[in-house]
Amino acid sequence: MRWSIRGLFPYLFLLFFFVALFLALRMGSLPPAEFTFANGTEIQTVDPAKSSGVPEGRIIDSIFEGLYRKLPDPHDPEQMIPLPALATSHDLSEDLKTYTFHIRQGVQWTNGDPVTSYDWTFSWLRFLHPESRSQYAYQLWYVKNAKKYTTVELAEGDKVEIELADRPDEAQMFPRGTMISGILKKIDKFEEKLTGKFNGEDVEPVMLTWLVYTVDCVPEKEGKPDWDGPLTQRVFYVKGTPSQFLKDFPDAEAAMHVLYHFSQVGIRALDSKTLEIELESPTPYFLELASFYPMHPVNRTCVEQYGYPNWTKPENIVTVGPYEIKERRIRDRIRLEKSPTYWDADNVHLKTIDALAVQSDTTQLNMYMSGQLDWATTVPNSALDELRLLDVKKHKNPERKDERDDLLMAPMLSTYFYRVNTTRPPLDNPKVRRALSLAINKQEIVDHVTRGGQIPAGSLVPPGVVGYDGPDAEVYNPEKAKELLAEAGFPDGKGMRPIEILYNTNEGHRSIAEVIQQQWKKTLHIEVKLRNVEWGVYLTMQRELDYDVCRAGWIGDYPDPNTFLDMFVSGGENNETGWSNKAYDKLIEEASTEPDPQKRFSILKDSEEILVEEMPILPVYFYVSVNMVRPYIKNFYPNLQDLHPMHVLEIDEALREDIRKWEDLE
Repeated sequence: MRWSIRGLFPYLFLLFFFVALFLALRMGSLPPAEFTFANGTEIQTVDPAKSSGVPEGRIIDSIFEGLYRKLPDPHDPEQMIPLPALATSHDLSEDLKTYTFHIRQGVQWTNGDPVTSYDWTFSWLRFLHPESRSQYAYQLWYVKNAKKYTTVELAEGDKVEIELADRPDEAQMFPRGTMISGILKKIDKFEEKLTGKFNGEDVEPVMLTWLVYTVDCVPEKEGKPDWDGPLTQRVFYVKGTPSQFLKDFPDAEAAMHVLYHFSQVGIRALDSKTLEIELESPTPYFLELASFYPMHPVNRTCVEQYGYPNWTKPENIVTVGPYEIKERRIRDRIRLEKSPTYWDADNVHLKTIDALAVQSDTTQLNMYMSGQLDWATTVPNSALDELRLLDVKKHKNPERKDERDDLLMAPMLSTYFYRVNTTRPPLDNPKVRRALSLAINKQEIVDHVTRGGQIPAGSLVPPGVVGYDGPDAEVYNPEKAKELLAEAGFPDGKGMRPIEILYNTNEGHRSIAEVIQQQWKKTLHIEVKLRNVEWGVYLTMQRELDYDVCRAGWIGDYPDPNTFLDMFVSGGENNETGWSNKAYDKLIEEASTEPDPQKRFSILKDSEEILVEEMPILPVYFYVSVNMVRPYIKNFYPNLQDLHPMHVLEIDEALREDIRKWEDLE
């Protein structure tokens, strides 16, 4: 029985013709890939240390690899667990704080360099380095002294490293300038107040701090600091320090950085194949972190030769994963080819993969229905009922009754929410933020907009974390929302300035924003504007707090409430709300060192209660993963994190030919 597409006609009219024409022109002489999927928006980077998005993660996970890798559990493939990858195994100390990883023998980078434990000491130094500004750096702060290294928390008596201001290329972190080691003797602190005007109005003064460091420097012995050697006192200042603060230090030397000495961070190569990681306290999900794509190592030779971002270009990049980047066409596709040097190449089934930059849900569905996609990572919410019906009709065909559904939906460890810029009045008032949250009818959104079985959310951590029950939270209460707004000084919305909702280009985000816009107008009588921008612009505006309210989503990096809650500590790289709460910070810190699982979850629940009370975010719903996947794609399993490593996928060629015949596909 052929699929009937009559119900999907609105999605398959002229748009299909233009999509096909566009693809034909862009493909040129590039032959079709064996497997093609829509990766959503154009990715920003393939540098593990500088990425944070799902589209980037899919590509990085395909071309790089970590100590461990998240893969389907052999006993329950719908559960993802960390399994050995570039490390064959690990040992864990009795106090659960020291991991010793054994690096796989004989593995090479694509340039022929051997993979060694030093790849992680370099890559994780680069990842944690403050100049990298890695949004995920905090995920390695479980490592002893890693936070101190990133945040430059220095005290007299600390061992420090100084990078002199003599880099070959000042704009590139690597290769670094001359490195000096020593013991911090004294810090002289100077402050400077900057004042000025913006648009003719006085702006808040900014206080700048400048530091001058006196260091007892030590010599090197066999390439390492000789901490017991003779001391030589020298004075350093970070390049850019105003000259008026240096007049009392005539011999001061310019430096790029003065940092806590990386040798004191718990990341050590015991030899070329043994990596020791010492943690601040037991971290039960550390293997999950060791599998997470921002922690994947990069090749030092490549980074130092080409610099960022040139080292990530297809013609320069050196990788170590199941696939290599063969070609990249901006706003079109990334062509991946199976890597012949991958250590487990014999078990990588797909030889070529195209990751298409397709933002539109409707375009993805059109391309899937016409046979141009094997995997659509999102589809229009309005089409879900028809797609479910198509699967039902398909199974009525005796030849297809046992065939897997095309539409795969499953609960997901993920939350859709809005960030609030708490630095902008009147959004700096928690009562205003709570009013906005309680005025959102989330049940209406999941029933009539998303329509995939999503669950209305009143808090941040989604269900699915075993043993954790979050705080009780109201999901919708319009009367209380009105009361809170009045208490904040805006009765019936009077005097409240317009609020702008920022979202990145996507039909689903637009539809949700339009509903919330109407709900806020109806309940709170406030004016709401919508602003749609491209992915890269959206990320920049969110990071720079250039918004009122912006849509966001978070997929748990590991199955623990901490992966959601530690985002919102003061100054956190993924906070991006301007919100700060000392009690919240203290609880997150306490939880990070609490060995008892039940007590730890209780502490995290207390922290989430503060988040619900303060509302720097507006939870909307808990996700359900929605994927359209051809039944001839084997080893694709729905899971809580919606992770689908492509190197384990396989094609049933006979079934593919049958489906193409049954459905008149290209």
